[in-house]
Amino acid sequence: MLSRRKFITLAAAGTAGTILTEKAIADSSRNVGEQFPIVISTWDAGIAANRGAWKILSTGGRALDAVEEGVKVTEASQNCCVGLGANPDRDGYVTLDACIMDENFNCGSVAFLERIKHPISVARRVMEKTPHVMLVGSGAQAFAIAEGFPLEKPELSESAKRSYEEWLKKSEYKPIINIENKGHGPSVPVKLSNGEWNHDTIGMLAIDKQGNLSGSCTTSGMGFKMRGRLGDSPIIGAGLYVDNEVGACTATGQGEEVIRIAGSHTVVEMMRQGFSPEEACKKAVERIARIRASKIKDIQVAFLAINKKGEFGGFALQKGFSYAVKNGQEEKMYKANSLI
Repeated sequence: MLSRRKFITLAAAGTAGTILTEKAIADSSRNVGEQFPIVISTWDAGIAANRGAWKILSTGGRALDAVEEGVKVTEASQNCCVGLGANPDRDGYVTLDACIMDENFNCGSVAFLERIKHPISVARRVMEKTPHVMLVGSGAQAFAIAEGFPLEKPELSESAKRSYEEWLKKSEYKPIINIENKGHGPSVPVKLSNGEWNHDTIGMLAIDKQGNLSGSCTTSGMGFKMRGRLGDSPIIGAGLYVDNEVGACTATGQGEEVIRIAGSHTVVEMMRQGFSPEEACKKAVERIARIRASKIKDIQVAFLAINKKGEFGGFALQKGFSYAVKNGQEEKMYKANSLI
């Protein structure tokens, strides 16, 4: 039986340990202190996207408006893997997914959307003008047209056309079980010669001058995917999650693996427990690595997060993930740490 003196001594030691642990977690953050406004986004395309968002944030605008306008910069580009200029599915059609979420748990999403230039804006209309969270396929397109979004020509960009023609030389036009693991084209993210990974998603998180969070995520999905395939990007809680009391997270990489653990929600919950954004991202990556241990060498998954204080961080399964940051002090690319 513990004496009163021993009990007090142990309790004091436990309290000190808790304080030290919390301090260590805070010090591990990439960016300590309130740095509002701030915007962060995945991959090198995030530099231009962040500048689009900054036009709104720097003048006191709302984070929700910023994350919509920011990723629209990427969607409009014909020289990247997001938007109508991206690689098609294996039937030759470009299908787009996007979601958006504000500081009040309002969220909207579209998936399997064709011939609409800015799916992120359609997702916001779903959030603000319907009782639903997600619209898909022809229904999403019909809603977009009713809201005044024009139908674009169903043509591949020149770069996508070349990529698709090259892919067809090695791939059979028929369903193949587990084709993603049989070398029939880049149906999953693949490592490039420069050590980077090809990618087809941009996720963006922002805090405005009022201290409120919002996030967005937009993608064309995996190049040459099976028609109808849906990844994590338009799924609230997988590709994106925002909790204004805690922080926000977005994901990139192989969506199937993110969906398995409700990845972005998992990261936010880790931050709720006191982990820094980078440590929270690492915890989620470690969980994927445990449950997919036999396949991790062929998978790339990464998370990017920001907490309520403005501290941010990312973490990837494999090397090569980078993210862009812009606030009043810096505009910079960061290379994320990785498990492998």
